[in-house]
Amino acid sequence: MTQTPTVGTSKIKSPDDYLMSERQNPLKSEYLNGRVVGPSGSNRWHNLIATNIAVAVGSRVHAGKNDLYVGNMRVQLRNNFICYPDVIVVGGEPTFADQMGDLLLNPTVVFEIISNSTNQLIKTQKQESFLAMDSIRECVQVKEDEMRIEHYAKQNAKQWIYKIYNERDDVVSLESIACKVSLSEIYAQIKFQHPTLSSAAVN
Repeated sequence: MTQTPTVGTSKIKSPDDYLMSERQNPLKSEYLNGRVVGPSGSNRWHNLIATNIAVAVGSRVHAGKNDLYVGNMRVQLRNNFICYPDVIVVGGEPTFADQMGDLLLNPTVVFEIISNSTNQLIKTQKQESFLAMDSIRECVQVKEDEMRIEHYAKQNAKQWIYKIYNERDDVVSLESIACKVSLSEIYAQIKFQHPTLSSAAVN
């Protein structure tokens, strides 16, 4: 999650220490270069957007060999970052750090729901870590408090295509998992200061 942490950061010795503590703690926190950040909060709109993404994308990719995780799957990134993306798709067989199956190593597409209150430093560091991951082909940042999606699509190790979508009829094409999803689906039921979006689907 990427909302502003409700508590500060604390020093911890190693990723193994963090993981051991996290597996025993009902509250989720993220790990950044030796510091535990969190727990993060989420509200009604955050949860609705995550659900909308999961339903729209999940209905299209489950026919193939893909796994989809919502909210509670830890991901090991480069640069000593362990986090919980809001929605994750793995194209192919998922790989985990150990037999516990709770620390994913090879996400293909990650969705992060952000807002104006998101900690900008953590957002930037996490985004850089996403883009540095060999397995990640696409990274999607979804604004919670305005209609805006930023989509990063990998071309090669040093080149990404960056697109912004901000109209209800815009369609985000996730080429790595052969999936298209409209902003009207992602923002269904979300109320901004302008009229509520319809929930038209992309076929």
